[in-house]
Amino acid sequence: MRKAGLALMAYFFFDFRDSRKRHRRGLLSSLLCQLSAKSNACSETLSDLYLDHDEGGQQPSEDALFDCLTKMLRVPGQPAVYLIVDALNECPNVSGIPTAREKVLQLLEDLVSLDLPNLHICVSSRPESDIRTSLDLVPAPFRVFLDDESGQKADISTFITSFVDSDRKIRKWPAEYKQLIIDTLEEKADGM
Repeated sequence: MRKAGLALMAYFFFDFRDSRKRHRRGLLSSLLCQLSAKSNACSETLSDLYLDHDEGGQQPSEDALFDCLTKMLRVPGQPAVYLIVDALNECPNVSGIPTAREKVLQLLEDLVSLDLPNLHICVSSRPESDIRTSLDLVPAPFRVFLDDESGQKADISTFITSFVDSDRKIRKWPAEYKQLIIDTLEEKADGM
């Protein structure tokens, strides 16, 4: 659909190792850049933001970034827009009032509340209670929870067993030690 010009897609991966990929500002900036790179109308909207902020001489606020995103999503005749937010659980939830994660969850709620028929949002995350509680309040036509799925647990088990069997050092160990490694990693994997 994207290649045929029938959809726009923007993807963001939260990464605890990269300070630019842990907060709402990074998410918004990335989405704006990606959408503007694929749509002339979105590019013009981002250009307006640039001009409004002294041609890059001033940092726009997060509210200004959100307003810009909203304008992009509301462009008349805009094709379907897919926003993919991956690994939300890696957004910090430890300091600040509100925390970085609470700000992102609020952003997602605000996007959903726009009730735009062409907007589709996919969020992936480990099932942390604050994330699950917040997302449970957002109306969504589809929810998939993989943390309880036997297929996911089987995939993790297959991966661990394959690794233990193929590692040069470990495969020489006694069978009971290898099994202890497999059992411990499967038990502690927690979906990862």
